[in-house]
Amino acid sequence: FTMLITGKNITLENNNVKLRFPVREDIPHLKRVFADSEIWKYTVSKVQTDEEIEGFYQDASAGLNDGSKFTFIIIDKASGRFAGTSSYGNISEKDKRLEIGWSYLGKEFRGTGVNAHFKFLMLQYAFETLKMKRVEFKTDKLNSRARKALLKIGCTEEGILRSHTLMHDGRRRDTVFYSILDSEWNKIKSNIFNGL
Repeated sequence: FTMLITGKNITLENNNVKLRFPVREDIPHLKRVFADSEIWKYTVSKVQTDEEIEGFYQDASAGLNDGSKFTFIIIDKASGRFAGTSSYGNISEKDKRLEIGWSYLGKEFRGTGVNAHFKFLMLQYAFETLKMKRVEFKTDKLNSRARKALLKIGCTEEGILRSHTLMHDGRRRDTVFYSILDSEWNKIKSNIFNGL
């Protein structure tokens, strides 16, 4: 299914948000959003210096080219501003499975509904166009805000992998896994995302 994405310029949008692949002109906007240190509290890597942001952009471009990861820029349509980024990754075509993650939202867009809107678009595309059987999410056991948000969009918490990931600050993270299955998607779409 990466052939459905690779080499194409895909845009996902509704009335509230627009998702598109990154271009070099996005770098100053990335810099502004990524300057918020709070974003990196529970993340594996940290992207703040010019070199790190350039590396992020290069990795996103490489992922688009080889089909290993698809990074989207999130635009808040009400303000026209760059709200953050999110990606499809850990893709298994054989298993019809992918992960939605690497989601970084600017401070002013947290709690505004932008998270639910972009996740809905990514879930809808994953299940309805890419025909995925399973979409995964994972987060830090300590990140209670992310954990609540994942349950709020209909995810099932599956378990905790202890001492799973080395963080950028040297801490070892306990990682919590969540998922939505294709058999659950229509119900979640109508019950949880109905108002979007």
